Amino acid sequence: MLELLHIENIAIIERADISFRPGFNVLTGETGAGKSIVIDALSAVLGQRASRDLIRTGADHAFVSAVFSHIPHGLGADLCIEDAEEWLLQREIYADGKNICRLNGRPMTVTQLRTLGNRLLNIHGQHDGQQLLDETQHIIYLDQYGRYMPLQIAYSEKFAALQEIQSKISALQMDESEKARRIDTLQFQIKDLERANLQMGEEEELLERRNLLRNGEKFISAIQGADYCLNGDDNSEGVLSLLRQAQEQLSSLRNLSDAFSQLYERLESAYSEVYDIAYTVQEKKDEFDFAPGELDIVESRCDLLYRLKKKYGATVEDMMAYLERCKQELDQIAFADDRLALLQKQHEKAMNDVLDAARELSLQRKVVAKDLEQQIIQELQELNMSSIRFEVAFSEKKPDASGIDEVRFLMSANVGEELRPIHKIASGGELARIMLAMKTVFSQQEQIGTMVFDEVDTGVSGRAAQKVAEKMARISRQKQVLCVTHLPQLAAMADTHFTVEKGVSGGRTFTKVQELSRLQRREELARLTGGEQISQTMVDGAEELLTAADTYKKTLE
Repeated sequence: MLELLHIENIAIIERADISFRPGFNVLTGETGAGKSIVIDALSAVLGQRASRDLIRTGADHAFVSAVFSHIPHGLGADLCIEDAEEWLLQREIYADGKNICRLNGRPMTVTQLRTLGNRLLNIHGQHDGQQLLDETQHIIYLDQYGRYMPLQIAYSEKFAALQEIQSKISALQMDESEKARRIDTLQFQIKDLERANLQMGEEEELLERRNLLRNGEKFISAIQGADYCLNGDDNSEGVLSLLRQAQEQLSSLRNLSDAFSQLYERLESAYSEVYDIAYTVQEKKDEFDFAPGELDIVESRCDLLYRLKKKYGATVEDMMAYLERCKQELDQIAFADDRLALLQKQHEKAMNDVLDAARELSLQRKVVAKDLEQQIIQELQELNMSSIRFEVAFSEKKPDASGIDEVRFLMSANVGEELRPIHKIASGGELARIMLAMKTVFSQQEQIGTMVFDEVDTGVSGRAAQKVAEKMARISRQKQVLCVTHLPQLAAMADTHFTVEKGVSGGRTFTKVQELSRLQRREELARLTGGEQISQTMVDGAEELLTAADTYKKTLE
């Protein structure tokens, strides 16, 4: 249940605190006073879309908070929210588009806030009735009432499998000229890549070899110079030979003292290290045996790889993978008829599965539809539509995401009239009452504790308005009801009555929300009935409305 709504800097509301109570809460006021702004603020704190235009002129941000009590156990379990006796929802909306949302001081996203909001409260706007005119919505209303989710899930899974098979069939089905063009393209690309005889890792080796070849003279000169210094030639001795001679000179002294022995061993170690270096240099010298024209061959191979990469992939590995895909696609086309035949069999089975699931879902819908018809008729009869006939009509269609059912709501509001689509015969007042009846029926299946009606009584007057007021009162004995209205009959039926007034102070427009006493309610009802010029007769009539409402509400206790 909504306990408290706190509003700061929302449109023309600078600051307001509204303490709602159990039962039937009503907000009344002049047109443009800001009643719907209260609903907009409530929508915002429940995570619905909130434009930055909501922010009061001159303020850098708006703030709304709402306190809910009697939270059902486990309501936020899937969002890792612990149970609590009260939830404090908060939302700050900044001019730069930033939103800060919290639950009991804990930060959360707007999406999480909206998820919780949808579980706490339903807002029904004055335009909801227009949705009844859109027949594509009727099956949604029926499914919302039906609660046969396992059947819907089973059907959706089978329909998705059917669509996947259809996609595969479409991919294989092409006309002969298109198939011939694709085969030519694939064969050309396969030959182009196979002719190149690509090898894993060859590009790196080619680039390294090309670098050596481009700098061949420099490398050869350096390596040969190092080899000469280390090994010498026919006319001079190298470092290795000189180290060996030095070692031999010290050989006769190494037994005289430890110092000469250590010196001899160090020369031995140095000789071994230099010998290893000389061997490696000799190997490198042998590697740099370049064949004439090798650089041209390597350059040509690198150019070929470069051209192929521009067409088939960024690396040799990518091109080889592309080659494999081309071969697979060519095989698929070559064996397309065989695969198509297999897919056609799979499609036939999948279609049968879809139709079986769709018929099972349709059967359940029709069972539920009969119950919905009776519930709606009963509710509408209580809303002063005693001659109403209401029917959920079915027709079959090609299977789609919702099944095989076309669903339309048909009605006849007067005796002797045939059933016809709602959009062809329903008036504004009838639409409002049908939608109220549906909301009443649906709410009986929901855990939601608070229902908000924003001027849903548009087009309703007289006796029908009284019946709508009585219906609201009955709903409010099961759930908390908030209603924005211009009708005195509804306002009189309220357990708690607020008025929304607009004024000017300091050159700024502001809105004030005030809870009314019994005497103030009488004055407000007289204003709703007669406007600015209130006579004693209007006041007496308002008192009669209040007394009659009190009498009716006692029958609900």
